[in-house]
Amino acid sequence: MIYLLDTHTMVWALIDSSKLSDNVRDILEDPSNQILVSPISFWEISLKYALGKLMLDGITPDVFPGACLAIDFDILPLDPKTAATLHLLRSTHHKDPFDRLLIWQSISLKIPLISKDTKVAQYVSEGLNLVWD
Repeated sequence: MIYLLDTHTMVWALIDSSKLSDNVRDILEDPSNQILVSPISFWEISLKYALGKLMLDGITPDVFPGACLAIDFDILPLDPKTAATLHLLRSTHHKDPFDRLLIWQSISLKIPLISKDTKVAQYVSEGLNLVWD
């Protein structure tokens, strides 16, 4: 099965897997699953790090793409159609542009999103397939 990681899920998978649910750990460890990371997550990490809103114990944001590839996470390109149709995500449960774009990638591409974010969970009624527990 194919899954898309929310930014915090990707960070936890790389830095502190104890924060992941048992279900998520099982998904990530199953070699038959394809795990995707959006470049939006790298942008979010870099911006929040630069603004001092994200602390990364002795590492910098530029290590994340290579670290993801090293553990066989694939990078999901942000295609122009997905970017241009974000306005179709009508609900405004969440104002965070990073999360909204990840949610839209998940919905429009029909890929389950692995996230613990309760605000993201509000988009299940919009067609989001959310995975955590």
